[in-house]
Amino acid sequence: MAKAKTYYFCQECGYQSSSWLGRCPECGKFGTFAEEVVKATSPQTIKHSGNQAVSTPKRIQEVTYSETKRIPTHCGEFDRVLGGGIVPGSLLLLGGEPGIGKSTLLLQTAMAIHDRKLLYVSGEESEQQIKMRADRIGINTEQCYVVSETVTQRIFEHVETVQPDLLIVDSIQTISTEDIDSPAGSVSQIRQCTTEFQHYAKTTGVPVLLIGHITKDGTLAGPKVMEHIVDAVLQFEGDRNYGYRILRALKNRFGSTAEIGIFEMLGSGLREVPNPSEFLLSQRDETLSGAAVAATLEGARPMFIEVQSLVSSAVYGTPQRNANGFDMRRLSMLLAVLEKRCGFKLGAKDVFLNIAGGLRVNDPAIDLAVACAILSSNVDIPISPRICFAAELGLSGEVRPVSRVEQRVAEADRLGFEKIFVSKYNLRELDKKRYHIEVVPASVIEEAFRALFA
Repeated sequence: MAKAKTYYFCQECGYQSSSWLGRCPECGKFGTFAEEVVKATSPQTIKHSGNQAVSTPKRIQEVTYSETKRIPTHCGEFDRVLGGGIVPGSLLLLGGEPGIGKSTLLLQTAMAIHDRKLLYVSGEESEQQIKMRADRIGINTEQCYVVSETVTQRIFEHVETVQPDLLIVDSIQTISTEDIDSPAGSVSQIRQCTTEFQHYAKTTGVPVLLIGHITKDGTLAGPKVMEHIVDAVLQFEGDRNYGYRILRALKNRFGSTAEIGIFEMLGSGLREVPNPSEFLLSQRDETLSGAAVAATLEGARPMFIEVQSLVSSAVYGTPQRNANGFDMRRLSMLLAVLEKRCGFKLGAKDVFLNIAGGLRVNDPAIDLAVACAILSSNVDIPISPRICFAAELGLSGEVRPVSRVEQRVAEADRLGFEKIFVSKYNLRELDKKRYHIEVVPASVIEEAFRALFA
């Protein structure tokens, strides 16, 4: 019988040590080592169906390839994030908070692929619970097989029986292998199981979709080596106070990581939102101060979001600064620019900033909208909801150009906006005769304020 050995693994990067260490020499984190008992056994050879080619070194000029035909999921938002569909033989990892809708997303997307046979392996739910979710979604297919199993050796036996075209595992933290004598969810188990699924995907050409848990810090649970093994890492996120979910790619070997997909959580499952501006722009009958619309981009998709600001006198001595969905450090920089370059005294006032819809935006093109919303709340003068902004602000108060301004202006024109404020250095890229919207150029922030509040 194999002798069990005790090792210590870093929970962040998976570094292995024979003794406990206070600081990981690989990633530099403190207090991340956990003890695991590993039984060294001779790994069993897993045989998969499919042709396994023998690799030989070749000159790069001799290597030939053909365009891989992706598997469409019949879900436009999911295909957009993946880059056009699922690549055969790829290994995908989907992470998100508990209850956010990861299982619903993959089950709904997979069941919509009627021309492919799929196997849904669940280590968290019973087959009856999966059936209940499928009935709630309302998509019927005869090509979906479900099984409740947590051991990889048994899973691959079911795979040999079903011969699926798509394999879904929910979740990788509940799966274990008999080759390692440690509990499911440990670093060694997650690493070994992920490697086995990668070997299966690459040798058979069957794509494998893994669902993963996340930690309280919002990162994927398990060693970082797991993220290096997979071909794509998808993050499913959203605010529980809103019914909207955002799917974004943190890593994608076969596509862009700048695209996002937006869904709405309903009682019957997830609904695609092809026009994000329909929920990011609030509908209000009265024009109030402190709100401005910004034209931002997520990948190749223009989105219009509402920036809300509230400026009031500080009654507790120390002024408060708070931002939801916006970088706090960038807000402090913009407040310093407004006070130093424009003469607005905001040092003794509370400033609160919010991006409507629960979205988090990192596009610097919303700087001008943030500054105008803050000034609008400070002087209590409303900004017309038919005006939008697309410009970055520099430390000297200059209005800097942004990328792909033509798409932003074209989308603003399509949505019926009357004016859009841009940097004057973007005018050379624009043909204003093509649009009905008025393009207002500005070189410094004072010009934008005068044109807006004159």
